[in-house]
Amino acid sequence: MERIAEEVLEQLQTHDVFSFEIAGHTIGVAESVVVSWIVIGIVLILCLLLTAGMKVKNISRRQALAEWLVVKGEELVGSMVGEEGHEYVSYLLTVLIFIGLSNLIGLFGFKPPTKDLNVTAALAFMSIVIVQIAAIRKKHLGGWLKGFTQPVALVTPINILELGIKPLSLCMRLFGNVLGAFVIMELLKCVVPAVIPAVFSLYFDIFDGLLQAYVFVFLTGMYIKEALE
Repeated sequence: MERIAEEVLEQLQTHDVFSFEIAGHTIGVAESVVVSWIVIGIVLILCLLLTAGMKVKNISRRQALAEWLVVKGEELVGSMVGEEGHEYVSYLLTVLIFIGLSNLIGLFGFKPPTKDLNVTAALAFMSIVIVQIAAIRKKHLGGWLKGFTQPVALVTPINILELGIKPLSLCMRLFGNVLGAFVIMELLKCVVPAVIPAVFSLYFDIFDGLLQAYVFVFLTGMYIKEALE
């Protein structure tokens, strides 16, 4: 049991892949950051491959696939924010793809970057900033500030607290689910034959990973839609 615990704890550690110095300070680059770069690189390469040589007429199968993916993605995410939030669909779709691939990359031997609290916190912070920007653009600064006193001035402290509660909820929900699935898979790999983890991987690495990406984007879209009402 001690050996299993040590192996699981070792897998949970986030190590620095390399470091560099700036003005006498050593800055380490964590494994989660490097894997995030790999995910971004994969997305970039796929985008370049799917959009190369695009035409208006007599399009290729590759272009047809790219257009179909974009349309279906926009339909999926667009239903979350409504017509008024259409300009935020691209951001939400990008986050959906990033989190989805980040959760799936564990299938190839990498540690999911979403297992690092810093990564999920950054994603949650960006999402809530987008929500507040959407609210200010819709209601202007005065209307946005007035919204904290709605429906009555008595709830103003609670409405202000939501500025921190919402990103914390997004961050911890994604982090907790990804970390929990990661721990379960590592335990299975330690105590049972290889075929059993492969079966459970269909759920924890694939289904649950994609589900958590969808939930994160769905909640962000819901917050944007509320901000625009």
